[in-house]
Amino acid sequence: MLVRRAARGRARNGLPFGNRQPRNRTMLKVRLLIGAAIALFALFSYFGSSEYNPVTGEKQFISLTPRQEIALGLQAEPQMIAEYGGLYPDEAHQRALDQIGARLVQMGDAADTGWEFEFHLLNDPQTINAFALPGGPVFITAALYARLETEGQVAGVIGHEIGHVVARHGAQRIAKSSLTRGLMGAVIAASGDANAGQMAAMVGQMINMQYGREDELQSDELGVRLMAQAGYDPRGMIEVMKVLAESRSGEAPPEFFSTHPNPDNRIAEIERAIHEIFPNGVPDGLVK
Repeated sequence: MLVRRAARGRARNGLPFGNRQPRNRTMLKVRLLIGAAIALFALFSYFGSSEYNPVTGEKQFISLTPRQEIALGLQAEPQMIAEYGGLYPDEAHQRALDQIGARLVQMGDAADTGWEFEFHLLNDPQTINAFALPGGPVFITAALYARLETEGQVAGVIGHEIGHVVARHGAQRIAKSSLTRGLMGAVIAASGDANAGQMAAMVGQMINMQYGREDELQSDELGVRLMAQAGYDPRGMIEVMKVLAESRSGEAPPEFFSTHPNPDNRIAEIERAIHEIFPNGVPDGLVK
């Protein structure tokens, strides 16, 4: 009887132990449908959150409201201050930094944006860097500040970081990271293969890094504009690039280079931006 039942199984299914292929196909279809749903949701969330930025004149894909962006920056502010050794103890230098930052904000395109700008001189004598958080906090380390010789050079650094804030680069990167994570999840769900997800993550990181470099160049251009509007000689930003290039020859490359493009490659773009604002040459009388 057992032999006969086995024979009937072969006749009915074509295989001694039944056919598992239909079940595997069903599982694959389910995974593909789940992956497609996750991918569509991620894409819809990203491309459905477009806003016009009046400072850059561009449409941006941003998932945070301005209030959320400001709150995010304020929340991260104490951590960044602590990470770089606290605030610089000399209040005179901090006041000078505040005055330069306020002039750049109040006399330029950043005046009516609503971002809550604060300028911090960090007590880190080793790390050469400057950066900004979403919503307005701007930082420069004592190591970089000490290498700047003129008010115009300080304005060049701060103007660049203000450019990041008004262009909402931080919020843009958060939205792109969310899209990348969503597409990674879609790949893993559809393939059932974690290795495929890791490959998707690597591709996503490369794309986000490329956009980050473009953001830096855009911030240079915005910084030039803000400097000119505030009465600073924008050529001070070129001098900053030269200072950074010289500091690169030391034993330890500045942290600045891990987040910013090579200064040599940026000078030509800065010169182009200056020429667009002052086609007949930079006038005399600007603060250097």
